[in-house]
Amino acid sequence: MDLEKLLRELHVLQEGHFLLNSGLHSQYYFQKFRILENPDATSTLCAMIADHFKDASIEWVIGPTTGGIVIAFEVARQMRLLTGIAEEYKGNRTVRRGYDLKGKKVLIVDDVMTTGKSLVETIDAVKIKGAHVAGVGVLIDRSVEKMPFEFFATYSRVVENYDPADCPLCQKNVPISTLGGL
Repeated sequence: MDLEKLLRELHVLQEGHFLLNSGLHSQYYFQKFRILENPDATSTLCAMIADHFKDASIEWVIGPTTGGIVIAFEVARQMRLLTGIAEEYKGNRTVRRGYDLKGKKVLIVDDVMTTGKSLVETIDAVKIKGAHVAGVGVLIDRSVEKMPFEFFATYSRVVENYDPADCPLCQKNVPISTLGGL
């Protein structure tokens, strides 16, 4: 399967000049909700994550809110496991709702990894519950950073982000788009 072609056809991978939520600029933008709105595409990509970790003795799949929970649900469904969320609560990401993770092997999943912040917060929240992180799986990895766990991405592309003051796209007067949660 040509994943880049699929991502372009679904309007997930977009090229231009984008203002990211971080305030940085980028030539590429991944609109994750174009995947999540398409159950067939979501299921196909989640199957790749499930297949990669099929022999890892995973017991739970946890994803951060918002997009991560959709992926966690579908990966867990395909692996026939339990699933849960790591959500914002009182300023921190936490695993609540009575999930019993103590001593369990957990797979952390998410949609797009840019800085890894939500994944690191989810890993920390799972560890606080006494679980062991068995791996991390994402649909799209656009980061430079790597996880210190077994890591799998269905699609990887290192994407350079620019400080607005040093952005070559700004210097060329390329119009900027703000997509994010809009």
